[in-house]
Amino acid sequence: MKIQIIAAALSFSLAACSNTQLNEQLNTSVPAKVQGAVATSAQATDTITLKQIMADPDWFGRAPESWYWGDDSNTVYYQQKQIGNPLRDLYAVKLLKNNETSQVDLSSKHKIADQNGLLNQTRTRKVYTFNGDVFVKTLANDEVKQLTFTSSTERNAVFLTNDNIAYQVGNIFYAHNVQTGQIKELANLKMSEKPTGIQPPKSYLAVEQHKLIDYMALQQRNSELKQTQKERLANENQTIHDTKFYFGKGNRVAHASLSPAGDKLLVSITSAKSSRNKSDIMPNYITKDGVIAAEKVRARVANNRQYQEQLFLLDLATGKQQALRYDNLPGFDDDVLASVKTENFAREGKVYKSEKKARNIHVLQMVNPIKWSDDGQQLALMLEAWDNKTRWLTSVDFVKNELVTQHKLHDDAWINWSFNEFGWLNASSTASLYYLSEESGYSHLYHKELDAKAVKLTSGKFEVSSVTPMLDSQRFIFKANKKHPGIYEIYQVDLAKKLIALTDLGGTNDYTLSPDESKLLIEHSTVTMPPELYVQRLKAGDVAQQITHTVSEQFLALPWTAPSVIAIESSKQKAPIYSKVYFPKNFDKTSEKNRAVMFTHGAGYLQNSHLGWSGYFREFMFHSMLVQQGYVVIDMDYRASAGYGREWRTAIYRHMGKPEVEDMRDGVNWLIENANVDAKRVGTYGGSYGGFLTLMSMFTDPDLFASGSAIRLVSDWAYYNHGYTSNILNTPQDDAIAYERSSPIYFAEGLKKPLLINAPMVDDNVFFEDTVRLVQRLIELEKQDFETAIYPVEPHGFVQPSSWLDEYRRIYKLFENTL
Repeated sequence: MKIQIIAAALSFSLAACSNTQLNEQLNTSVPAKVQGAVATSAQATDTITLKQIMADPDWFGRAPESWYWGDDSNTVYYQQKQIGNPLRDLYAVKLLKNNETSQVDLSSKHKIADQNGLLNQTRTRKVYTFNGDVFVKTLANDEVKQLTFTSSTERNAVFLTNDNIAYQVGNIFYAHNVQTGQIKELANLKMSEKPTGIQPPKSYLAVEQHKLIDYMALQQRNSELKQTQKERLANENQTIHDTKFYFGKGNRVAHASLSPAGDKLLVSITSAKSSRNKSDIMPNYITKDGVIAAEKVRARVANNRQYQEQLFLLDLATGKQQALRYDNLPGFDDDVLASVKTENFAREGKVYKSEKKARNIHVLQMVNPIKWSDDGQQLALMLEAWDNKTRWLTSVDFVKNELVTQHKLHDDAWINWSFNEFGWLNASSTASLYYLSEESGYSHLYHKELDAKAVKLTSGKFEVSSVTPMLDSQRFIFKANKKHPGIYEIYQVDLAKKLIALTDLGGTNDYTLSPDESKLLIEHSTVTMPPELYVQRLKAGDVAQQITHTVSEQFLALPWTAPSVIAIESSKQKAPIYSKVYFPKNFDKTSEKNRAVMFTHGAGYLQNSHLGWSGYFREFMFHSMLVQQGYVVIDMDYRASAGYGREWRTAIYRHMGKPEVEDMRDGVNWLIENANVDAKRVGTYGGSYGGFLTLMSMFTDPDLFASGSAIRLVSDWAYYNHGYTSNILNTPQDDAIAYERSSPIYFAEGLKKPLLINAPMVDDNVFFEDTVRLVQRLIELEKQDFETAIYPVEPHGFVQPSSWLDEYRRIYKLFENTL
């Protein structure tokens, strides 16, 4: 194995402490409660303890959340968690007053709760909702007017092109004239059959009843007269306005989007029938009334049904309701699973016959999948096939009432749920779109005029995301890991493909552009430093200024270990496996070979070997503690991790757990060859997908690790959700082979080394059932070398410090006893 250190994060102190006894480490005490906003450095020691690590995270800082610009582009707002409870306070930072920071009073919060507000076309007013009511702000004088005072929940407030305001209540759309106060109902979407009016008697008995009983005949006549008068009134009196559109009983609105011109509405309708099976429940044993609760939870992929959505274009002026068909989308009827079904049929001794058949298609599940141009004259939407193989970016031809494909993206594996951003360039002289696509193997930015070929604006082995088009429709701001897979900086590119790096902060960075486009608000972090907010002028080479300081002195004073990010040569493919490696002091000079731990991150498609602050911050601190005691720790971005392009992402298609375990073996071999590690003294642990990989590695490659701990594990993918699992393994009905070779429960016979299973019981993500079934399987296989720890009140992501501490005491004890 070749060693190549790609990047190393800065640390506050790399001083390693001597090894401690197990009981001493488990029981070292820290202050029970955090006193004040931050702990002082006097409280800190050089020893990192489990009890400190697993305490309420308030002890090390409460990072800024939900940050955004004020309208003046010189004020920044952010939320911060209160100490010891889940409530958040809102703060304002005045940039022109030396970053003066103050808490926003609850009484005035409605005036600045406009983070997601929308501007009118002249950019002089903003509309937004607060606590279910609609507010309008005049930007010139900061005057705020409350438009609605109702117990209903108004949402999706927008300006129309005539400067009126539209909003939605349930499935009813309204236009509100701010000047006159008049409210007009634009559309009422009814999930019922259209009334047929007064019907004459039809059955024999009904006809005879009307013949023989004068009262019944009179009632029929009066009803018909009233109906005729009502119809005449609607036709002849302009104050009468019928806005009802009927979509049939048993359906629901999946998406509805109103044109800025207020004249059209795009509606997506699907069945109201739940995909849940009645058996999709989660028992909750610890409840406030002492009674077991059968919580309704998400459907299992094995139970989930196929679905599609029907698109309708509504003309609000004429009341016309036009269905938009999918049959002009290229590939709408392709049998994309033909090879998969052929393989599965053959296993059963059957022959699969492929044929063309319309696929189930729906609006892609993403933020804002339906986009109107500012003038309401153009409409674009992102569609996806239910089988996850094809994505269509379409516009709508309002003359022909049909979808027009602007871009088709097909992937034999699955379309990424990330990198689907798109929108209109409204200042362009001709209608044009921008969008992201992985078609080159990496997410890149494209520009396309409706009647022209798309132009690729960025290129290279890096991923583009978080795109912001600028007002001139000539430039874009975006985030990308261009200079290193684990470093995310902010860039600018124009339609001429001129690319400029705006930041050079290292680590990871997210941003938002100021309203006047003069500055960036940046959330910046490094491996050893939690996120803080910075402001930088929109100018290459400008220095970002830190405006928040929320990390505690106690955290800063502790000797955290900064890992090196290393590109480990793979034995299976050309691309390297980027990994964080935590080295103890003098690791290469120890009298005996070192022991090591491999941490495996969760989510599958997630990146953890980056150079920013990790969501696995407790694990980072745990690794620093292990390093103090002489452990080497490795944290790998195995195949299927995010950040490395489409090929890396889809390497696990139809066989989860095989490529990743191959990468894990390469990681262990690297430690043996380069970090003076004893091959027989390597343990592993991980949660969720990491728990799954702990099982797969210990079941299918039983000599790889000396011990392992699987946390909130997946043991059988047929029991996981549809959205994630069907992307990678298709469905059990179509591809049972993929599920069987990807699920640890089928390989439990291979367990040879000590296994610790840690399972939360109110986990509505990975059900506790996965653990129960696996444990029963291990019992039936007469396996003895495993233990199970359950956590009755914990969800998928543990919350209680006591649970975190108990869990990691057990993991630490496992490694101390087996390595």
